[in-house]
Amino acid sequence: MVKKKVLRRKVKKKVAKKRPAAAPVRLTSRDKKTMTSLVGLADKVVTAADRKRDPQLEIPTRSLSNVNYNRSKKIIEMGKNTTTRQLFNLSQAKSFMQTILVGSGTKQLIEQGKTTSIRGLYYLLKHTIKGTKEETFNEQSECDPVIEDVEVLLNSLREELHLYAQKRGDMVGDIVLQDSGDEIDCSRMGSGGYGIPSIVEPEVIQFKKCGAKFILHVEKDTVWQRFNEDKFWRKHRCILTHGAGQPPRGVRRLLHRMHNELKLPVYCLLDNDPWGYYIYSVIKQGSINLAFESRRMAIPGAKYMGLRSKDFIRCGLSDSVTINLNDTDKKRAKQIANYPWFTHKKPWQKEIKQMLDNGFKLEVEALISKDISYVTEEYVPARLKDQDWLD
Repeated sequence: MVKKKVLRRKVKKKVAKKRPAAAPVRLTSRDKKTMTSLVGLADKVVTAADRKRDPQLEIPTRSLSNVNYNRSKKIIEMGKNTTTRQLFNLSQAKSFMQTILVGSGTKQLIEQGKTTSIRGLYYLLKHTIKGTKEETFNEQSECDPVIEDVEVLLNSLREELHLYAQKRGDMVGDIVLQDSGDEIDCSRMGSGGYGIPSIVEPEVIQFKKCGAKFILHVEKDTVWQRFNEDKFWRKHRCILTHGAGQPPRGVRRLLHRMHNELKLPVYCLLDNDPWGYYIYSVIKQGSINLAFESRRMAIPGAKYMGLRSKDFIRCGLSDSVTINLNDTDKKRAKQIANYPWFTHKKPWQKEIKQMLDNGFKLEVEALISKDISYVTEEYVPARLKDQDWLD
């Protein structure tokens, strides 16, 4: 046994000698800014401890009660309310520790020039606290909101903390990108398209050439596949995207960048139901949970192209394609109608009221009952020509 241990030590020493020295990591200007914020966060805790004061964090409250609608900017903004998190408060000590732990983990990622998923960070930080049976995190659902707390505390995007979420969403169209040094021609991506990554910041993705006139964002990949197969994007010179339901942050951020940097209008083809209305609201004004990032994600100029409540009659659809509204749908529709950014818009109030009066909702796929390519060859071209959308 002793001989085996000695042998292992010798092998380890030999392996260690052969490892090349790691190349120094070059931090971007964003990395340096984020690192300064992270170190500043730690310094505040140390300073409080040195002065024998209770270390505490003032975290902006992420709830509807602390969200304001800026009518001039037409986006949701976070208010000034904060929640205090103290180390020596028994009910807050663990969440305080978790917050500092997430900050430490992201600092490690930036220093090493590496990224990981939010799932990866959870495992990186998960361990049993020495001398106890207490885990730092019991579930990932306990870790995720703390990551968002750190984002808002530092006023940084998750991606600036070198974290990415699950990739969800595709793109195809007349645009050439450079992604991490690789040139990507989105007009030559076949049936699958270009998978939109979670991190789409300028350091990662640059726009090289764009011949598109607008962006058509559809709700689901099934609808996106129809548009891609029919080469709608080529005929109408556009960029076609989807977010597999509510678009993830990478998709929203990329849409925001293309809209603002390439000056491309954004049209949204979504289901005629409360969920479709909500998705549009998130794309246009920003989300309540991420109100602090609306300026980098929201697209106030985005237009809602459909499906519309009046399309049941206008398109001559049959009763067989309708889906009855349930109590949850009705309640959600009324909540959306009362959003400050919808209350003063008569066309939207009329739209939501008509859906409630109809008593049913419609999915974009319902148009297939007319013809397999009705949505690409007739419905959307007509909406574009007539400029028939909701703002």
